[in-house]
Amino acid sequence: MRIVLLGPPGAGKGTQAVKIAQAYGLAHVSTGDIFRKNLREKTALGKLAQSYMDKGQLVPDDVTISMVEDRLAQEDCAKGFLLDGFPRTLAQAKAFDDKMNVDMVIEIEVPDELLVTRMSGRRMCKCGATYHVSMLAGKTTCEKCGSALYQRDDDHEATVKKRLDVYHRETEPLVAHYAAQGVLVTIDGTQGIDKVFADIQAVLGDARK
Repeated sequence: MRIVLLGPPGAGKGTQAVKIAQAYGLAHVSTGDIFRKNLREKTALGKLAQSYMDKGQLVPDDVTISMVEDRLAQEDCAKGFLLDGFPRTLAQAKAFDDKMNVDMVIEIEVPDELLVTRMSGRRMCKCGATYHVSMLAGKTTCEKCGSALYQRDDDHEATVKKRLDVYHRETEPLVAHYAAQGVLVTIDGTQGIDKVFADIQAVLGDARK
């Protein structure tokens, strides 16, 4: 089973990706992880990507696609994979179509207003705990370790809105692209985590490990 997971920042893709991969025995392929691994290990592709980054340029699609292909060729992807964070653009999707077919594209749909509330209200702790201001009742310290909570730069409201603008401009066109191929399924991401996962399981059926 080959799955692509789509959705805007804050829609819960990362959480659902882990649950899907575990339940169905799929390799969770995150492009963020791929980039970090190639850069850290200074692979040929990593060095090539770094050369563009050092110049302040975007990494070309062919380099990104090559990294993804290299990852998908690994043994743990043989029985299926879930792509999280790729493709990001219509150009990447079309290029990937020429190399590999996917069985299903799952879009987690959440309105912008809710996403802004979700992310701008998020608070983090250095121990890894995550909170939302709606549940803190004014508290500013971590329940687990007592450290001060902080807001990530990416979670400031203005930054969240910019990230959503980029998603709508660059990634959202993939929804129509995959719908035209008949492989798109849209899931209501405004629900709780368990209900979202139950809806995903309903469309994936019994293709378990």
